[in-house]
Amino acid sequence: MNALAIVLERPEHLTLARLDLSPLGDADVVVDIVWSGISTGTERLLWSGRMPPFPGMGYPLVPGYESVGRIARVGAAAAGRVGDFVFVPGARCYGPVRGLFGGAASRVVVPADRVIAIDDRLGERGVLLALAGTARHAMAVPGAAVPELIVGHGVLGRLLARLAVTAGGRPVVWESNPVRAGGADGYTVVDPSADDRSDYAAVYDVSGDPKLLDALIARLAPGGEIVLAGFYAEPLQFSFPPAFMREARIRVAAEWRRPDIIAVTELIDSGRLSLDGLITHRQPATDAAKAYRTAFTDPACLKMILDWRECR
Repeated sequence: MNALAIVLERPEHLTLARLDLSPLGDADVVVDIVWSGISTGTERLLWSGRMPPFPGMGYPLVPGYESVGRIARVGAAAAGRVGDFVFVPGARCYGPVRGLFGGAASRVVVPADRVIAIDDRLGERGVLLALAGTARHAMAVPGAAVPELIVGHGVLGRLLARLAVTAGGRPVVWESNPVRAGGADGYTVVDPSADDRSDYAAVYDVSGDPKLLDALIARLAPGGEIVLAGFYAEPLQFSFPPAFMREARIRVAAEWRRPDIIAVTELIDSGRLSLDGLITHRQPATDAAKAYRTAFTDPACLKMILDWRECR
């Protein structure tokens, strides 16, 4: 088997190449990818060459962890049915080409227990499950407070805000770029310079900006918590005395786990969480180079989708 795949050969040098795939194992499924999303967090760092040391890091690589498609073949001992519409969080099936995270291809071979069956009606919006699950994971720690302040109004920030509203909150979202200020429903978006509050009990930062900690600590209520839910390419540091005076807590939230995807899928199916209005741009996978540059340079692009249907 083979597939067309996005290959980052080196920073800022992207190609669409046909790669041989690993043979189908007994516990594997073959998935024909229909749509994949471009991450403006980790994939931007891979594309720019700024990704810090990370397991499996190295070029050439196939990026992508936001893919949906249909099962085309099933291994002898694998769960799943041919024709199932599934979410695919990536794959490592390209031989000498690294899969980091490996979902940006026309076809993948992946362990069956890695994919998650989803409703066909989600369509291209299914790629957003990765970010929805990541947002839920940040909030799902036992005893965690619902976000009161969210820093960044990209897709992850919007999903955090929507989940906070679902949980009964009314968060404030900081966004300094007016192009991204619209689209709030049940919460408020403000420029940081227009917000004078300094009593937030729970601040969730999804900006990826390593220089913000001091500014965020200054906005905390005593005993408040900052949740680092973005991905940071540079070391983070902060001035100790203000954090000491507030007895500030800092927590790191990692990516989603399977229970997070299941939980947000239930919220979506019940109508309590919407994925509408988050996909703003689409390109055929054959125009991947243009799509990646748009995703990383156009502030109006919240989520770029690659369409793989003509790339078998």
